This record gives sequence, C-alpha cells and structure tokens, in this order.
Amino acid sequence: MDRSGRPRGRVRRWPVRILPMSVLSVLALAALLFSSQPKAPSEVEITAEPSHHLALQNRYVRVFDVEVAPHGATLMHRHRHDYIFVSLGPAEISNEVEGQPAMNLKLADGETRFAAGNFVHLVRNLSNAPFRNVAIELLQDEKTGSIPASAGDDSRSLNILRGGTEEVLFVKDGVKVSEVELQIAGVEPKHRHAKAELMVALTDLVLRSDVVGKGASNLEMKAGEVKWMEGGFTHTVTNVGQGPAKYVTLEFE
Repeated sequence: MDRSGRPRGRVRRWPVRILPMSVLSVLALAALLFSSQPKAPSEVEITAEPSHHLALQNRYVRVFDVEVAPHGATLMHRHRHDYIFVSLGPAEISNEVEGQPAMNLKLADGETRFAAGNFVHLVRNLSNAPFRNVAIELLQDEKTGSIPASAGDDSRSLNILRGGTEEVLFVKDGVKVSEVELQIAGVEPKHRHAKAELMVALTDLVLRSDVVGKGASNLEMKAGEVKWMEGGFTHTVTNVGQGPAKYVTLEFE
C-alpha cells in the first residue's frame, strides 16, 4: 500500500535480454567493415585527375603531361573534347570506358592515336614501368565536327627527306598529324607554316631553324616536351644534335 492507504499497483517489467559480448563484437566489426568499404569511383574532370598535368593551353588545345605509376590507375575522368595522344615509351594498358568492357592495348614508343571525345574512362597501367604520354585536347572540335577514329586512313603519306622521313599519320578535326625523323645532319627542306603548329619531341633533340628573313636559331627539347608555334613563316630545319631527332607535329588548318 502507498502512504494514502491505497494498494500499490503492480508494475509489469519487460524482460531485458543482454546479448553476449561475442555477438556485440561481430555486429560492431560488421558495421566497421561496411563503413570502410570503398565507394564506387566518381567521375572527375580531366583537370582534377592527379595523373594529368596541364602543360599548355590556348584557344586551340589543352595539352596534358600524363604519367601513371607501374600497376597504377587514373581516376575515372571525362574527356569532353576529341583528343590526340602520343605514347612516350612502350606501354601496356587497360582502357576501361564507362559502360563498356575493358580493352587491353599495347602501345609502341611514339605511337600516336586519335580518340573521339565525350566519354568517361580510367586507364590502368599493366606494366612494370610508368605509362607516359602527351594528351592533346582539340578545343575547336565542335567547329570542325567530330570525326570517327577509323576515318581518314587515306590521308597517310610518306615524304622522303634529305636524311630523314616525314610521314602524315592522319587528319582529324582539321588537324594534320605527322611524324618526322631526321638523322644527324638530316634536313627538312624549306617549307611554309601558314597556320599554328604544335610539336611533341619523341627524342632529345637540337634543331636549327633557318627562317626566311630572320636568320637561324637553335631549338633544344627533351623527349616529351611540347612547343607551340604560331604560323606565318617559312624555314628550313636541320638536325644539329648528336643523335637522330624524332618528333610529332600537329598542324592546325
């Protein structure tokens, strides 16, 4: 009874079940493992992808130095523009485009390819050496129209130079892509650059440029370096280095 003389009500107590410590430990571990599971990779812009380093940008192009560590991979990133890439050294990679099966590629040193833009992918390096390339986004592809990578094969041609060769690889989005190789003292005869041009060195090189009306000057580049040249000049090019000179040119029409 309580102090007022009324009988106390009987309080119903619900049983409390205490889980054994082993069960609690398993649940806690499961929660920890679930929270630490890696999330699906999210898409990033190419400028935010850590393996892509912006080397040059103007109204025509954005040029990236790309390096992926042995057995490493880029983040999932988007290519909004058509682009051309030049492999620096032999490579074996897995190209993993979003929504498509992975495709393994073997690339030769200096191999140059075109890719139509507007896709998302990551690149996985399958070799024991770094995968290096120069990726060149064509910023005016909307004006010229995207061209399928398989098109333009009939644009290939080979010119024999004095101590070297100049091979036109393809023409895409109004850009003519050529590979030039000059032996020591090899010469590109006098020719005119009417429009702008991008040059990618595949070897260390020293070239003498004899520009009509301006005289001679030397151009020194390391393998992988790029050089932008505005057009409107005529010159002769001679390899004055200690070894063969090899480079890729992109001429903007």
